[in-house]
Amino acid sequence: MPLGLLLAAANSTNLLTPSPATPVPQPGFGLMFWVLVLISAAAIAVVIERLLYFHRAQIDSAQFLAGVRNVIKRDNVIEALSICDATPGPVARLVKAAILNRDGGRGRVDEVIEEIGQSEVPRLEHNLPLLATIAQVAPLLGLIGTLFGFAAVFRELRSPDGLAVGYAAPGQMFDGMMQALYSAALGIGIAAFCYAAYNYLVHRVNLIVLDMERASREAVKLTLGENGHSSDSEKSA
Repeated sequence: MPLGLLLAAANSTNLLTPSPATPVPQPGFGLMFWVLVLISAAAIAVVIERLLYFHRAQIDSAQFLAGVRNVIKRDNVIEALSICDATPGPVARLVKAAILNRDGGRGRVDEVIEEIGQSEVPRLEHNLPLLATIAQVAPLLGLIGTLFGFAAVFRELRSPDGLAVGYAAPGQMFDGMMQALYSAALGIGIAAFCYAAYNYLVHRVNLIVLDMERASREAVKLTLGENGHSSDSEKSA
C-alpha cells in the first residue's frame, strides 16, 4: 500500500512538472512594441546624423575670421577664398559670399548675407521637426499598445465556447499584461529621449546661428571696411 501511494504521488508530480522536451511559451511583445522599436531606431539615427553635422558645421569662428582678416589685409583675395573653401560650415560659406560680392557695395553684401542665412538655417534644422513629432507621438503609440495588451487579457478571460467566462490560465493573462507594460514603458522612454535630444539640438542650432550673426558683421568690416565702403571705391576716390 505505501508503494502504491508513492507511485501515485510520483505520477501526480510528473503531471504537474512540465517535460524538458516541451517548449515553454514565451510572452509576446505585441505589434505596437515593434513599431515603437522602429521609431526609436529612426530617432537615434536622426540624433546621430545631426550631431555629426553640427560637429562639422560649428567651428572656431574667431580663429577663422582672424585668419581671413590677415589675408585680406595683404590684398590676397584668392587665398582668403581658399581658406573659406577649406573650412566647413555655414560661417565659412557666409564669409566667402561676402568676399565674392564685395564689389557690389554695402547693399549687395547685406543682401547676399541675408540670403545665405535664410538658406543655412533650414539645413541646420533638418529632421528636427521629425524628432519633435516622435516625442509627441511615441506615448500615444505606447498607450495604444497598452490597450491592445489589456484587450488580450480580456480575450483570454472569455473561452471560445462561451462557457466558464472569467477563468483563464494566469500565464495567459500575464502575457497580455506584460505586453501592455512593455509598450507603455517604451513609448514613454522614447518620448523622454526625443524631447531631451530635441532641446539639446535646438541649443546647438542657436549657437551656430549666433556665430553666423557675428561672422556676418565681421564679414562686412572685412570686405567693405569699418565705414561700409569698398576698398576699390576708396582707392579711386
